[in-house]
Amino acid sequence: MRPYKGYVAEIWYEEDDTAFHGIVQGIRDTVHFEGNSSEEFTQAFHDSVDDYLAFCKEQGVEPQKPYSGKLALRTTPEIHALLSKAAAHDGKSVNQWVSDTLAEVARKRVDEGSTKVRTRTH
Repeated sequence: MRPYKGYVAEIWYEEDDTAFHGIVQGIRDTVHFEGNSSEEFTQAFHDSVDDYLAFCKEQGVEPQKPYSGKLALRTTPEIHALLSKAAAHDGKSVNQWVSDTLAEVARKRVDEGSTKVRTRTH
């Protein structure tokens, strides 16, 4: 599913009610939507984002932005050292090297065009 107004959906399928469900990723507020077909689900996603933005405006608060540009990453000391060596090899800071590498891999993944859907059973 494509992002809408900068917001991205996390999707899962509920066998109990035979419907697709989703929430907006990357924000603390809960924006949930559901649908029984891809068209209905996509429209519900768009409507939910629009409703969220309208609600925030009505309340006089800034809507949460999906991503701040800050990413906390924890790893092992060995991987940290390896990242430092790779970054130095490319003449970059660790932060820039990790950012560039993640962007490259993420673009490739997104360009593949598939969205994984989880299935929940209760």
